[in-house]
Amino acid sequence: MNKALRRPVIAGNWKMNKTPDEAKALIEEMKPLVADADCDVVVCVPYVDIPAALEATAGSNIKVGAENCHWAESGAFTAEISAPMLKAVGVPYVIIGHSERRQYFGETDVTVNKRTKAALASGLKVILCVGELLEQREQGITEEVVRYQTKIALGDVSAEDLKNVIIAYEPVWAIGTGRTATAEQANEVNAAIRACIAELYGKDAADATVIQYGGSMNAKNAAELLAQPDVDGGLIGGASLKAQDFSVIVKAASV
Repeated sequence: MNKALRRPVIAGNWKMNKTPDEAKALIEEMKPLVADADCDVVVCVPYVDIPAALEATAGSNIKVGAENCHWAESGAFTAEISAPMLKAVGVPYVIIGHSERRQYFGETDVTVNKRTKAALASGLKVILCVGELLEQREQGITEEVVRYQTKIALGDVSAEDLKNVIIAYEPVWAIGTGRTATAEQANEVNAAIRACIAELYGKDAADATVIQYGGSMNAKNAAELLAQPDVDGGLIGGASLKAQDFSVIVKAASV
């Protein structure tokens, strides 16, 4: 982390977990544990949990996010949720382009860009996910892959809108597998993403952009990962479903 330039963000991605009652209980357990955080704290929850999460986090330092949104404001898109709908219920954050959306639900770099622009147009803060497959890392093309994904995702995104974009580097091979990039590997890729942003928007914009690591960060490895200069927080999966573990990661980002 480089707190002189960027405020770190720890965001939980709950995926398809927790009923509304369970969500409220987990947040109530989290609140006192992260109340003194010197970083931004976000929980991204399933759509049905959003009202309960907003109610439970009211008055606290925890913000709520959704896990996806559609690029259209309305229309014949059964089961989808639009950015204006999220904005209307009071959600400030949304995850776009998570690898599970790409892997299981046909998300592409182009649709990630469309969703990103729609979310920004509605005033949401975007957690934009990029990351390589295992075979791409083994082929030595990690940097090329994440640069390509970053450039496509940020197409037609203004420098002003970039201020509302957090990028999460999440190597696909490390998500939900228990495998984690080394701290040095994570920092190397995050630095490459930052260099790409500098090419697109200039050094000042790149220095101000929060770039998280999102591949199986947990209570045991968070401190080492967050000690890296270009790792500005984490997009946390499984560990975000355990209040104690999540709080350890938040504390690691608060030093």
